[in-house]
This record gives sequence, C-alpha cells and structure tokens, in this order.
Amino acid sequence: MQWQWLEAGKIVGTHGVRGEVKVEPWADGPSFLLDFDRVKIDGTEYAVEQARVHKQQVLLKLAGVDTVEAAAALRGRVLRIDRSQARLDEGAVFIADLIGLPVFAGGEEIGRIAEVLTLPANDVYVVRGAHEYLIPVVREYVLHVDPQAGVTVRLVEGMQADAD
Repeated sequence: MQWQWLEAGKIVGTHGVRGEVKVEPWADGPSFLLDFDRVKIDGTEYAVEQARVHKQQVLLKLAGVDTVEAAAALRGRVLRIDRSQARLDEGAVFIADLIGLPVFAGGEEIGRIAEVLTLPANDVYVVRGAHEYLIPVVREYVLHVDPQAGVTVRLVEGMQADAD
C-alpha cells in the first residue's frame, strides 16, 4: 500500500523572527524538499511560501506561521510531503515503499524488508524472516527492485546477522 503523504523530515528549530522553521531532511539531499508547494504537519496542511537550503537543512516559511513563537510550537514535529508532487530519479523509490517487500535470494523468499538503514557509504536493507540479514544496497548484492513484486538479492557470507 502506498501512502499519499510521506515522512520527509523533522522540524528541528526556528530561523529568524518571521516564523521560518528549520527542517532536517530525510531525503538524499536537502534540495529535494524545495519542490513542494504544500506540506503536512500533524494532519494540518500548510502552503509553502518560501523554501531554501541552509547548512544542509531546509528553511521553510509556511502560510499562517508568522512568528517565532508559532514556528517554535512546531519543533520536533514530522514534516510530510505529498507523493504526487515528488519527482524521483529513474529507478529511485521511496523507503516507505520498500518496507514490507519480500526479498528473494536464489529463487527463494528469505524474508521481508523490516527497515532501511541510511549510512554514509550506502543504505542497508534489514531483512527479517527465518533469519535476519543486513544487505548493503549496492549493485553487487541488490540485483533487482520492483516495488510491486519484491527485491532480488545475492547473499554472501557475513550478511546473515543472526548467524552462530
């Protein structure tokens, strides 16, 4: 099931005195969040009046949030984006669409993606089934990703996290 509104960052502070919020982006880069003209916070939809990158964070001016106090009240909240406004590179998928997908190795299902670890070198799929696997998201190991059918991987020694 694909969610219409996806978690995309967390409001971590304020900027200036006119109600801008500082967002820690949960995307490949902060500029991804500059293309959205509306966001949702705790079920309330806000029009984005202005957005810009500042020190690897995104500064947003939201309609109706016009004071530093109003912006401060949003600190710690999760920012959601509308999937229909997102432009992804070819072959890219949202992490939310990967969670729960079956993972196959050698033609057999080994489990489902339970979470995706975002690490500096590359992402890692945490796959849980009869065993737990940590699979680096690189071409050598992740052979095919189909958001409807599942993920095909090549396992090597050391990927099974719960091995004796």
